[in-house]
Parts: sequence; structure tokens; C-alpha cells
Amino acid sequence: MAWRRAFRRAAIFAVLAGTLWLSLAVLAEAYGAGPPFYGRTTNMDKWASPWPWLAPIDLVAGVAVLLLARSGRRADS
Repeated sequence: MAWRRAFRRAAIFAVLAGTLWLSLAVLAEAYGAGPPFYGRTTNMDKWASPWPWLAPIDLVAGVAVLLLARSGRRADS
């Protein structure tokens, strides 16, 4: 049973780490690290916010983590 608990914790960590990495990478690419200079503002009419498709991915990952944690509590009792 200890290996199941360790596997579940590793799976939760992997889902959280992957989602965090994806979200930070996408937001850093979309918003950049500084104020908009000439190179960034030339195509602002083509820019799209990443939030409409990033939020559902984060929501699905959160539900997956909750289900993994809940299945662990149910299996342990």
C-alpha cells in the first residue's frame, strides 16, 4: 500500500508541476518580461490573450489533482 501512496503523490506532483510549467511558459511568452518596445508593438493587432484556453487547462489539472487526492483518501480508509 505504501507504493500506491507514493505513486499517487508522485502523480499529483507531476500534474501540478507540468501545469505550472505550462502556465508560466505561456504567460511569459504572451506578456514578456518588460514594457512593450517597437518590436513587440508592431503586431499588437494580432495578439491574443492566452487566458481563454489556459484557464480550462488549469481547471482540468486541478480537478485531476482533486480526484487523485480523493481516491487516495478513499483507498486508505
